[in-house]
Amino acid sequence: MGASDFANLPHIGESLKRKEDYRFLTGGGNYTDDINLANQTYAVFVRSPHAHANLKGVDVSKAEAMPGVVKVFTGKDVEGKMGGLPCGWLITSTDGQPMKEPPHPILAQGKVRYVGDHVAMVVADTLEHAKNAAEAVEVDYDVLSAVVRVSDAAKATALHEAAPDNHCYKWAIGDKGQVEAAFANAAHITKMDLINNRLIPNAMEPRAAIGSYSRANDEYVLYVSNQNPHVERLLMTAFVLGLPEHKVRVIAPDVGGGFGSKIFLYAEDVCLTWAAKQLNCSIKWTADRSEAFLSDAHGRDHVSHAEMAMDKDGKFLAMRVHTDANMGAYLSTFSTAVPTILYATLLAGQYTCPQIYVEVDAWFTNTAPVDAYRGAGRPEATYLLERLVSRCGWDMGFSQDEIRKRNFITSWPYQTPVALQYDVGDYRGCMDKAELLADVAGFPARKAASAAKGLKRGIGYSSYIEACGIAPSNIAGALGARAGLFECGEVRVHPTGSVTVFTGSHSHGQGHETTFAQVVAARLGIAVEAVDIVHGDTGRVPFGMGTYGSRSISVGGAAIMKALDKIETKAKKIAAHLMEASDADVEFAGGEFTVKGTDKKVTFGQVALTAYVPHNYPLDKLEPGLNETAFYDPTNFTFPAGTYICEVEVDPQTGTTRVEKFTAVDDFGTIINPMIVEGQVMGGLVQGIGQALMENCVYDTETGQLLTGSFMDYAMPRADDFPDFKIGTICTPCTHNPLGTKGCGEAGAIGSPPAVINAVLDALKDLGVTEFDMPASPSRVWEAIQSASKQ
Repeated sequence: MGASDFANLPHIGESLKRKEDYRFLTGGGNYTDDINLANQTYAVFVRSPHAHANLKGVDVSKAEAMPGVVKVFTGKDVEGKMGGLPCGWLITSTDGQPMKEPPHPILAQGKVRYVGDHVAMVVADTLEHAKNAAEAVEVDYDVLSAVVRVSDAAKATALHEAAPDNHCYKWAIGDKGQVEAAFANAAHITKMDLINNRLIPNAMEPRAAIGSYSRANDEYVLYVSNQNPHVERLLMTAFVLGLPEHKVRVIAPDVGGGFGSKIFLYAEDVCLTWAAKQLNCSIKWTADRSEAFLSDAHGRDHVSHAEMAMDKDGKFLAMRVHTDANMGAYLSTFSTAVPTILYATLLAGQYTCPQIYVEVDAWFTNTAPVDAYRGAGRPEATYLLERLVSRCGWDMGFSQDEIRKRNFITSWPYQTPVALQYDVGDYRGCMDKAELLADVAGFPARKAASAAKGLKRGIGYSSYIEACGIAPSNIAGALGARAGLFECGEVRVHPTGSVTVFTGSHSHGQGHETTFAQVVAARLGIAVEAVDIVHGDTGRVPFGMGTYGSRSISVGGAAIMKALDKIETKAKKIAAHLMEASDADVEFAGGEFTVKGTDKKVTFGQVALTAYVPHNYPLDKLEPGLNETAFYDPTNFTFPAGTYICEVEVDPQTGTTRVEKFTAVDDFGTIINPMIVEGQVMGGLVQGIGQALMENCVYDTETGQLLTGSFMDYAMPRADDFPDFKIGTICTPCTHNPLGTKGCGEAGAIGSPPAVINAVLDALKDLGVTEFDMPASPSRVWEAIQSASKQ
């Protein structure tokens, strides 16, 4: 079945209410912290209060003598008994050498490298006893100088022996010579320095885990708030604990948001799993919010210089970029891919820029590890490019939409100079619809009305593209991926015609239980209520890679479609037997099998029952049952794209900035459930606008202390910070997956930050403010206005 046929099936494009919401709204959700096991104890981690220090000694004697304490583990207990936490993506430097990959122990050994680093794990019979004992652990620190900024890393005290200059790798892509030649002949060059500020994910549900062990069968079970349980198990068994994979079961039950921060293998997960056997008991740990601020992987944190060469008409000739990426104290699971493969390859954006050259230097600092956060490299690329493009327009005397229209890609497939090949799109169509929905024609009148109130009004554009469903595995492997990037789906048809689907994708807010059920119901011609979706348990679902990079429907859904192909093929043979026809003459549509040119038909339910009650059934030709599994490895990324238009009002007296209008038009290809897609877009917009206006993770540059370690200091967006969003879509179906889908989960967070900052700059340009970095908080905006007035 082709993507165009699929898009016309019943249930596709219907805004069905989410099946899973009833249990969540009525308190029926089952999260890791809701689970309690027999013989359960509690863990509390002793964390370093220093950003950089030698560990001279850890005395646990007083703690272990306290009431209820079972055991206190330190780095000495695990040293030499297991490996460190692995990095899942190898980056090769421009000199041909592999990146510096220092050990990442699950409990600190000899040194701590950021505030929050794991020093000891206290296990006790109650959480209160564990907390009390944790305070009694005595640690002797020899404090060292700390570094938190990439600009200071090269000359700072080394974090790791393996990286004496704190440099992890230098990576590049593009033809430097061709770029230099284009710049030499340019009519105009626009230059910018940008900072993409560090963020803390702050999912609603903090990370949590329960490790358990059974001596009866020598098997481990880890319950964990995680986005990809099979990957968690693979990394933990193969790289850290050295256990047979079939002896470890990882269960990710309901998960209260992830945004990428729950993809990774964390030290706590390994500690609990390993210690469960040592103590022969279950061990539970749930992070409190302050602990999450310190220890969850952070996002973004790039410092970049970018230049665009143009001809006299504003056509892009070449771009060059240098980025310093902050990796934090250790390499997290996919951290190295974020500022390289997932960032630089997107810097072509929607534009016909013939030559691009990008260099990336990655640095270790005394901060929490940095890894994928909603968008993972794509927001960083879009922010840089879309800020630069708007600046190019202003420099050349063009409006923000005109400079984009002059450079849009207009024919496909399109090969970019940074490796990717876009299969399809309609960038001008996206912008045209966005400008219509945003009523751009009425902006001058709104600007005048704002001015009458003493406010400055600005408009900002952002035309983003992202690459979703990281693939294919063989290409990714050549680029350094240490895992496959396929997905698996199993479709199990029951005798009554109902269906259970087992998927390697994981849902933690995306609505898979509804969307995947719509796909199956549409394909088989059955009710959506007759389809159940199972995920998140390595003991039940086939090996799959989980959920990240907006891949679930395009990769996980495609795997399910391939399994449905197999179901249909076998079901046609059964139907042919029932109707005494050749299976080549059997057609299937709307839940019925028919024979071409006749009035014979049987229902899907009849075929399902026959498969399991094979009376008068050709057992010599057909096996009983109707159960199929398929794996899908994409041949290319999918490429969602869109144009976002933001209008802000700025009070020049206070610096207060308010988003007054925001319009988002996206091309996601085929849309299964518009309501769910709209919700995903809105959630992403809130996170992206939150970064642009208020969110900012700050470390003290002298001590390395986290200064924004709570919601008192780290500003989170609230509902009254936003207008009613105007959401629209166009559709150019993906050409290389059977659903025509592209992915939607990260788009809002990718496209919105530059739209907001471009709007702020547009509002303030007549006050002399020409550059500004996120976040546009009142104090920062006011300071920029004051600084410009003195020049």
